[in-house]
Amino acid sequence: MNKKNHSHGDGSFKKSEFMKIAENVIIEKNVLIFHPESISIGINVYIGHNTILKGYYKNEMKIGDNTWIGQNCFFHSAGGLYIGDSVGIGPYVKIITSAHKDNCLSNPVLYNEIKFDQVIIEDGSDIGIGSIVISGTKIGEGAIIGAGSVVTKDIPPYAVAAGSPAKVLRYRK
Repeated sequence: MNKKNHSHGDGSFKKSEFMKIAENVIIEKNVLIFHPESISIGINVYIGHNTILKGYYKNEMKIGDNTWIGQNCFFHSAGGLYIGDSVGIGPYVKIITSAHKDNCLSNPVLYNEIKFDQVIIEDGSDIGIGSIVISGTKIGEGAIIGAGSVVTKDIPPYAVAAGSPAKVLRYRK
C-alpha cells in the first residue's frame, strides 16, 4: 500500500503559540510540544526533560495549576486530556487518548478506524513512575496509581490502585 508519511513538525514551540500558558511554568530541556495552540497550562507547572506533549487540532490538553510532570513522559490528547490541579505524574508515564478499533480482523490494525476518547485526571491525584493511562478513563480526585500500572478503567476518588490492569487495593479516606 502506498501511503504518504505525514509529519506533525519537529516539536519546537514558542510560548506565544499556546492556547494558554500561565506564570511560573518550567519546561525543561528537550521537551517537544506539538499543536501548542490546543494546550492550556496553569500556574506553577513543571514539565520534565524529554517529555512529549502531543496536542491535537480537534481536542484540548489542559494541565491544571501546581502540577508536576516527570521526565520522559508522553501525553497524547487527540481524544481530550484534562489534568486537574496539584497532580503529580511520575517519570515515564504515558497517557493515550486514542486507539485503533478492533473492528476488522482482515486488515492490519494500523488501517483500522481510530476511536478518540478523553482521559480525565482529577485534582490531587498521583500517577506512579512508568504507568500507562488508556483512553476513556477517569482517575478520581486524590487517587494514587502505583508505579508501572496500566489504567484501563475508571479509578474512584481517593483509591489506591496498582497492577496491570490497575485494580483498587484500598481507599485513602
